[in-house]
Order: sequence, then C-alpha cells, then structure tokens
Amino acid sequence: MNILPSLLIVDDEAEFRDLLVRRFQRKGHQVVGTASAEGALAVLDERCFDVGIFDIKMPGVDGLQLLELARKAQPDMEVLMLTGYGTIQTAIQAMKLGAYDYLTKPCNLEELEILVAKAAEKKQLVETKTVLHEAFRRNATQSRIVGESPKMGCVLEIARKVAPSGSPVLIEGESGTGKELIARALHDWSPRVQQPFVAVNAGALPGHLLESELFGHEKGAFTGAVAQKKGLVEMAHRGTLFLDEIGEMDPGLQVKLLRFLETGEFRRVGDNRLRQVEVRIVAATNRKLEAEVKEGRFREDLYYRLNVIRILVPPLRERKEDIPLLAQYFLAGSAAGRGKRLSPDAMGALEAYDFPGNVRELANLVERGCLLASGDLITAADLFGSSPGKNTPADTLKDVEREHILRVLGEVGGNKTRAAAILGISVRNLYRKLEEYGYQT
Repeated sequence: MNILPSLLIVDDEAEFRDLLVRRFQRKGHQVVGTASAEGALAVLDERCFDVGIFDIKMPGVDGLQLLELARKAQPDMEVLMLTGYGTIQTAIQAMKLGAYDYLTKPCNLEELEILVAKAAEKKQLVETKTVLHEAFRRNATQSRIVGESPKMGCVLEIARKVAPSGSPVLIEGESGTGKELIARALHDWSPRVQQPFVAVNAGALPGHLLESELFGHEKGAFTGAVAQKKGLVEMAHRGTLFLDEIGEMDPGLQVKLLRFLETGEFRRVGDNRLRQVEVRIVAATNRKLEAEVKEGRFREDLYYRLNVIRILVPPLRERKEDIPLLAQYFLAGSAAGRGKRLSPDAMGALEAYDFPGNVRELANLVERGCLLASGDLITAADLFGSSPGKNTPADTLKDVEREHILRVLGEVGGNKTRAAAILGISVRNLYRKLEEYGYQT
C-alpha cells in the first residue's frame, strides 16, 4: 500500500477550496478542507498532515499567522501558500516563516500538484535521513544466514517467494534459531531494501513502555517523558518493522497493534492526533501461537492478521549437517578465534550435541572455546567444560535443556539476565522454565 501525502487545505473561498479537495481526493490523497485558520488549528489538534495548502488572505487570522502557528503545532509539515495579492515581499515573508513555496491565484492546478509532490518528497527525505541513522545505529552488526541443509533450503525458498509482497509474515521457531535473520532476509530481498529495517523485542518491555516504544510519545505524556519521541512505527515508514517475541505482548497492546495493522493509523502516547504510516510487519515467536490463542493468551483476530504467511524455522538439532558450516563461520568471525581451529573431537562433540539453545548457543560455545583454548587447537573440553557433549541416548530433550540452563546459570553466578542472554531467551521465559524445574527463583 503506497500512501500519498495527506493534505490540509485552508481557504475561505468555498468553491475553490471544494475544487481542490475533490481533485486531490480523486487522486487518492487523504484531504481535509476548512474555511478558516481557527478551523485549521482545531484539525491540527486531531491529526497530522504531510502538506498544508494555506490561502494568505483570510478574515481574522490570516495565512501567514496560520503558517507560524501550524509550524509550531506540526514542525514536520510542509506548507504551500496561495495568494491573490501576491507580492515579492509577501513571498519572502512566507519563506522566512518556513513555507516550502507559494503560488498566486488563480493558480495552475497541475503546477500545484507538482509542488505538493515536491513538498512531500522533501518531508520524506528529512524523515528518511533521521530514521535511517537510527536504524543503522540499532542494527550496526548484522549476520548472514549460513546453512545448506534441505530444511533451511525450504525456509529460504519460501522467504524469497514472499519477500516482494507487503503482506505480514509470522516466523515461528525455538529461541536462537535465527528468526531475525530470516526477517532481515525478507527485508533485503524486497523492494523496501533501501528503507529502514527496525526491530523491537516485544517481550523485553512492559506493555506501557512497549506502547511508547512502538508508537512514540509526547512530552509530559508520563513520568520520564521529558521530550517528544517518535515511535518505531514512524521510524520504519515504508520499510519493515520486526516484532520479535510477539507472543509475549501485553493483551491491551495487542488490540492497538491489530488496529494499526488494519489501518496503518496510530496515536502517540499523550497525543490525540491521528498519524498514518506504511510499514510491512514481520513478527516472530518461540511459542505456538495457535495454542496460545486456544488458551486465551493471544488474540485470535490478531493471530489471523499476522499469520498471512507463516515460516517455520527448524531447530539446529533437525539440521545437524549445518553445524560444521556454522561453527567455522562463528570461528572466523570471532576476534578471539584468529589463528585457531576446532579439533576433530571438538567438532564431533558439537555434532553430537542437541543444542537446546540452537544457533545462538552454538555461537556462544565457539566463542567460549576461543577464549578458553590454551593453544591454537580448540578441544571439546574448551567448548563444554569437564563433560563435553554430555548427551546420552537416555536423555530426553527436556533433560538436556534443563541441564544446560542450570549449568549456564551456575557459570554466571545465578545472574538471570546474563544467563538469558547467553541462552538466547527472554528473562521472562527463563523464569518460567526455572519454575517448571522447581528451581527457587
């Protein structure tokens, strides 16, 4: 969906104003027309616009005064001035006050359309520069997908097929399987590749803070909101918004996300004005969302809205042929691994291990081995400690997972935040698993 710039047209000449409103509406713009500056200011309190078209000569508050007030209310909006009394002095004054350009009445409507497009393009360029800078800051380090197994081949084939569309995608898979890499691939293989890729962990923040992170807030909206802040949906405009751990999202926020998915419209926290953006939503979860819906923990309507296209990322234990490739990839990318190599017993131990923490755990194990190896050769003991690859045929996957989680927790002195980061799961998920094991939290 390509959103054309939204317009606010202010002119006390009803016939001319209605002509402009109808003309731009026919072309697909969202347009509001009003006869006075007072009416315009009331509208500016209700929703945001990309471009304003203001008549200069109006009774009461004139167009130049409105320009000043509008620029304070919505600094990002570009404004075109119309006047039947055009002088160079008026034009200079309008430009000094921040107008993008001006036209004299009666104006050429095609010329006005061109100026509207150029004004909107300027607004978009300014916004894009800001959001790309922030997106690059957030995503400074990127990894590539490594794997030649048939299962990963199927995943990548589906991703390539659906990447060009703007439809929502739901990526399911265990923690640490590389769901964000698939999301990045969907973005990189799409026409949105030059636009921002913005990621947020929906399970990392309480509902009210996540709402502010997603939709932004106004100054003073809540304690600690010392300045106005754009949300991630605005930063991702025309690009991709990746919502990781969507299954952890607060039920109240699920309602607002559903509304945003359906309309592209939202309000910042503490602001009554309606805004609109166009983004592709890619969501990921390590839960079975269908089961969460049946248990009443996730909204059914939101599930079906997200589940237009579903991609299931297999766990590492189901594509063990990728382990040597991944291990060498992580070894080559480690600063501590320069000049080091994995011994045959180390590689054998990795291939025998079931990796409850999946690819992320493999990366952490290789990094550990690089740091603990006394020479250039990394052994199984460097990777796993005193009991490398301690999986036995009698062990269930649950047993292996429990043993591994408790071992990692012990190695970090019980620090659950550090343990969760190493395991590649949320702190909330770690607490839930520890409760299952009867571990005193």
